[in-house]
Amino acid sequence: MASIHKEALLDAQPDSVWDAVRDFGAVHTRLARGFVTNCTIDDDARIVTFANGTTARELLVDCDDARRRLVYAIVGERIKQHSASFQIIDEGAGRSRFIWTVDVLPNEIAPYISAQMDIGMLAMKATLEH
Repeated sequence: MASIHKEALLDAQPDSVWDAVRDFGAVHTRLARGFVTNCTIDDDARIVTFANGTTARELLVDCDDARRRLVYAIVGERIKQHSASFQIIDEGAGRSRFIWTVDVLPNEIAPYISAQMDIGMLAMKATLEH
């Protein structure tokens, strides 16, 4: 299984960043504007539409306010396994460390996922520091 890890240091308060991350149905307006263009809630999942036109059904696995950690999974035809987490760490002085980890199968899809995560991380940094 491929494990992809991305981090960004944000000039934004950890509580503010966490509030946007934990707002599961507002990823397109509060977290990753431009990368995610639409989001609708369907029971315990969100259906996200990405800027490249693809869609994904992301199941909410866990939202831990004490640890500022959100976990979601994607179930799809091309992806056998996809588990992801966001975690927000207080870096002091009004800064946050944003950690995004994805474990995915098949391994062959990892380069595509990693490239999309790079684009997503840029969008999240821009959105959260705005």
